Amino acid sequence: MLEGKKVAVLGVGTMGRALGLGLLRSGKIGAGSLAGTVRHPERAARASEALGIEVGTDNVAAARGADVLLVCTKPHVTLGVLAELAEAGVLESDPLVISIAAGLNLVRLQEACGGDTPLVRAMPNTPCLIGEGMTVLSAGQHTDDEHLRAVEGIFEPLGRVLRIDEEHMNTVTGLSASGPAFVYVIIESLAEGGVMMGLPRRTATELAAQAVQGAARMVLETGRHPAELKDEVTTPAGCTISALLALEDGRLRSVLARGVEAAARAAAELG
Repeated sequence: MLEGKKVAVLGVGTMGRALGLGLLRSGKIGAGSLAGTVRHPERAARASEALGIEVGTDNVAAARGADVLLVCTKPHVTLGVLAELAEAGVLESDPLVISIAAGLNLVRLQEACGGDTPLVRAMPNTPCLIGEGMTVLSAGQHTDDEHLRAVEGIFEPLGRVLRIDEEHMNTVTGLSASGPAFVYVIIESLAEGGVMMGLPRRTATELAAQAVQGAARMVLETGRHPAELKDEVTTPAGCTISALLALEDGRLRSVLARGVEAAARAAAELG
């Protein structure tokens, strides 16, 4: 659905670059139909070389004539960027606008765009960089199913895609977008345990990371509850149950759940 379309990525940071690379690698769009922006000229040159597309510093120039606008700017500047585009008349042709700004709801985004601009709020995460991401979508009032399918086509090369009611987006941010950072801490901690017991650090890190990846794929591909899979590893009087009890003593479940809660509340405050 993107064939022959022009796409502008406004804000080629970590996620903007991941989205641009994902589109190019998927073959859904050619380099000549993709443009991007960053704030500083020196970064523009580096981003242009890395992506093989035109990257400038003028959002209006990059967005003019584009069919899809991927707004990947920080939340505190996103509304200003959209207002700038609206004031310049860029949105009069009703391009499909996709915002990945945490905390900014569709009502505020729509107000900044004005008119009947089709708008989708998306929340991807950093594993999109390697095609193992998770992106959650919520549609604005002027967005139809065809628009949503086009947005899914943009994010599907980067991992899994899910549609959800917008009321849950801040929680999605706290769990899915912030979640990889929590998992990195878990991997690091597991590896530290291996090092403490004599493993080389590189070996311990590889073992921990593969254990986390394998366990995650077991949940996704079998569709079984994590507790059921955990019980299969936990044999009577075995080493796993001893370790699980030690983790329960440290309130691991509660700490992780509270981490998601804290991140979700912080996401809400960004708006």
